[in-house]
Amino acid sequence: MHRFTPSTLAHLLLLAVVALWGITFTLVKDALQDASPLLFNLFRMALAAVALFLINRRHLRQLSRPTIVAGAVVGFFLATGYQLQTLGLAHTTPTKSAFITGLVVVFVPLLTIIPSVRPASTPAPGLSVIFGALLAFTGLVLLTTPVGTNPTEILRSMGTGDILTLFCAIAFAGHLLALAHTSLRIPIPQLATLQIAFATLTMAITLPFGGKLYLTLTPRLVVALAITSLLATAAAFTIQSWAQQHLPPTHTALLLTLEPVFAWLTSFLFFGERLGPRSLIGALFILGAILLIELLPSRSPLPDHPL
Repeated sequence: MHRFTPSTLAHLLLLAVVALWGITFTLVKDALQDASPLLFNLFRMALAAVALFLINRRHLRQLSRPTIVAGAVVGFFLATGYQLQTLGLAHTTPTKSAFITGLVVVFVPLLTIIPSVRPASTPAPGLSVIFGALLAFTGLVLLTTPVGTNPTEILRSMGTGDILTLFCAIAFAGHLLALAHTSLRIPIPQLATLQIAFATLTMAITLPFGGKLYLTLTPRLVVALAITSLLATAAAFTIQSWAQQHLPPTHTALLLTLEPVFAWLTSFLFFGERLGPRSLIGALFILGAILLIELLPSRSPLPDHPL
């Protein structure tokens, strides 16, 4: 019987995780017909928190105040990212949402230009980051605005969902930077569980800001909640942490860039979503920017964010 090496297994498992993350964009878009965006998020995160608590409960018996504070900060950014992403997804397509969310890879190094934000072991971003940011911005404009858009009216020409998703990418960048400041001094089981727990709390507090609440219990909603909470959140975060220990950073980066591609393929198969020539070029520009920054990282790259 053939046995996979840890490296081969890590490649296969991370590819499966990335495919799952890509599929969830379409899955959530469809489920939002049965549940309001922020209510869906609350149920998703609460289920993931319960699952992680049961898995990691023996690691949670002794928690220090700094660990709890770190979990609260990381959880706040994670919740903000998901809230904005899901609200945006209600007003844009899964493909656009996936590609715009992928800009987190661009925002992280850009934010490290600020010395107080940059982790101590991370050098200042180089020219590849600046070029990647310009490439990504060009792609964003092509993907989200119509032909002939005046440069002074770019934001006004973007849809509400696209703008919310853009801010979601910034929030996810904040989450990644918060993790970079805390993950080396806090055990992963504690940090993983606390951030999901505090994200759930943040989502409960911000629930009234998402507009009218509605919920219709349907099979597709139950399936979407089960997959996004247990597989795409609790299990996927754990698998990614293990897989990255057995993979070179460049391999991890290449696999993670496939997420918006899987999102587009799924949206095409289920919704028949097609990108016009202008939008397709924009998507390729964004993907190129992500590849550029991921494959030419700083000497001490930050850990990748699971989206």
